[in-house]
Amino acid sequence: MGKLNAFIIQLQNQNAIFYPGQPVHGQVYVDLNADMKMREVRLKFEGYGNVHWSEQHSSGSGKNRHTRTVHYRARENYFDITVALYGQSLGHGEKLPSGQHNFPFQFILPPTLPSSFEHQYGQVRYMLKATIDKPWKFDHHTKLPFTVVSLLDLNAIPEAPRPMQNQVAKTLCCLCCESGPITGVLRVDKTGYVPGEAIYLQGEIQNLSDTECSVEVRLNLNMLFHATSKTRSVPQEVTKLVLDRSNPGETQSLSGKRIVIPPVAPSFLAGCSIIDIRYHLELHVNPSSVSKRLIVPVDIIIGSIPLRSSFHSIMQPQPAIAPHDVNINVVGQGPGAFPSAPELPPPSYAECVFGKTDMHDEDDNEHTKGQMSYAPAYPYYNFS
Repeated sequence: MGKLNAFIIQLQNQNAIFYPGQPVHGQVYVDLNADMKMREVRLKFEGYGNVHWSEQHSSGSGKNRHTRTVHYRARENYFDITVALYGQSLGHGEKLPSGQHNFPFQFILPPTLPSSFEHQYGQVRYMLKATIDKPWKFDHHTKLPFTVVSLLDLNAIPEAPRPMQNQVAKTLCCLCCESGPITGVLRVDKTGYVPGEAIYLQGEIQNLSDTECSVEVRLNLNMLFHATSKTRSVPQEVTKLVLDRSNPGETQSLSGKRIVIPPVAPSFLAGCSIIDIRYHLELHVNPSSVSKRLIVPVDIIIGSIPLRSSFHSIMQPQPAIAPHDVNINVVGQGPGAFPSAPELPPPSYAECVFGKTDMHDEDDNEHTKGQMSYAPAYPYYNFS
């Protein structure tokens, strides 16, 4: 273990969730069992957006065929500030005495920031990184990611209260024989929702073919990652509802069915110019005898503040309770007063449904410690 017993970043807000413009208070804790020679203890506050993926590109043919790896990247910085907490630059000398030490800090977040977001090909990350800078020896590092929640108010989006509907029909063909069409209709009574809220489905499947079909409704996320020279579109399933099979000659109603929105990032990821995210529902009707499926898409918007028409359905947060059809990890209440209408009960905050991400980066080494597994947390409402 050496001289260093503990090197930890601690936040006053233990949930590590903040809004843009809020102060971040905390301390860096150092525990030494002997004096340690050092230049300084410093702390870095960093917020950035990052996009990176690689592709294999081939050229030539035969023996002259070559394959190369092409990397696509983009990055934007929201803030990057480093401050000394202890050390020679502050007149403290060149040693930190043995024992326990607390170095307090405070940082005010900029007033406009995108929400935290994690994916294999792109991230919006906010990080604290403390360093013990030692002359002629390896440095010690410790990291702590935190979540920034940029609120998307559905009441400020004109299309959020509007209903949406789509209809698609497909005629099945098999070995020159044509059967009757399959028609799918999907309706929702509004476009804007928040995590924890149920989307009550309407519509029907009319199966005039001679083929049995499986039926499901999916909530999908589509992400656009903008590198400097290319854009990559990546779909991801958020959740789905499997319905009864559609039999030949029958009409099946969707009324009474629902999908509860799990904790996810708000639509658009406003404030980030290199990542864009959109959500949509899809009704999937899959004929058992042919490969082509019928897909009926409907766009929806997922926000952070619900429509006022939904306020009466929201109860005070109960962190230990979640809807029975949603598996979430509630991390607690939010960072102080919720900046919205006073008649709106505040949300709980829950880890993103996609789970934790490895936070190691190319600058880390065996001397980098701290929280290396992390999932952003998003507002989650307790609807009655």
